[in-house]
Amino acid sequence: MKKRGLLILILWTTVACVAIGQRRLNVRDHETIRRTLDFANGATTRVLDVDNVQGSIRVTGYDGSTVEMIADKTIRAESQDRLSQAQREVRLDIQDKQDTISVFVDQPGHERSTNSSSHSNWSDRGYEVSFNYEFRVPRQIAVRLRTINDGDIRVEDINGDFDVNNINGGIEMSSMSGSGRAHTINGGVRVTFRNNPRNDSHFGSLNGNIEVTFPQSLSADVRFKTFNGGVYTDFPVTGVPVTLNASQRRDGRLVYKNEYQLARIGNGGPTLEFDGFNGDVRILQTK
Repeated sequence: MKKRGLLILILWTTVACVAIGQRRLNVRDHETIRRTLDFANGATTRVLDVDNVQGSIRVTGYDGSTVEMIADKTIRAESQDRLSQAQREVRLDIQDKQDTISVFVDQPGHERSTNSSSHSNWSDRGYEVSFNYEFRVPRQIAVRLRTINDGDIRVEDINGDFDVNNINGGIEMSSMSGSGRAHTINGGVRVTFRNNPRNDSHFGSLNGNIEVTFPQSLSADVRFKTFNGGVYTDFPVTGVPVTLNASQRRDGRLVYKNEYQLARIGNGGPTLEFDGFNGDVRILQTK
């Protein structure tokens, strides 16, 4: 009972702190930014790269050649001076006319993400700035999307590859045809493929369910794990011999460990990895 009471106190304190923070940021400014962006002429590889900090990202494919962007920018500050400071310190760095169209939130503490790392150091500057994006893009392009707080990432009708990362929000992708990675920390991952991935792909969440739906013709090797949840599929599967990871020495003994379980769907093919922890993993086929 004492532990339960302590948990309630911690939750109440957290909610109270959030409420206090929201009340003190009572000076606001909002603007809508609209841009039409172009890839380089003759670009063979076309990528939309969005590196956000706070807010949502929505990308929809269409039959066109340009990227149409709408960004709703909201500043919440504790004073007019802090709001003016935010207007000076936080801006969108947009680069186009290249193979990659890049949209980066340039603000103190936020570094440009790479394929292997993403860094954003938070400090209380007396303001918060959020960007909620909507993009219409040529459906054949690849997407690289990142956000951290207060927003989900939604992608629809994209044929190219994907690299989608969230921290405090979910990921939802529908009518997909490429291969890639979709991973979040606090949220669910739900992906529906129109065409099966041709290359290795990864789907992961630390605190949320993972649900990925494939056409019935799927043929792949599957790696999966979850700690506080179950793994379910309606595909017929066969077992695959387990390859143990490299040995580790503990208390003078060699210990071999394999974190993932393996299975094969159809005749095998690209490796599809499902990395869960506090949630279920569901590998489903289109009805």
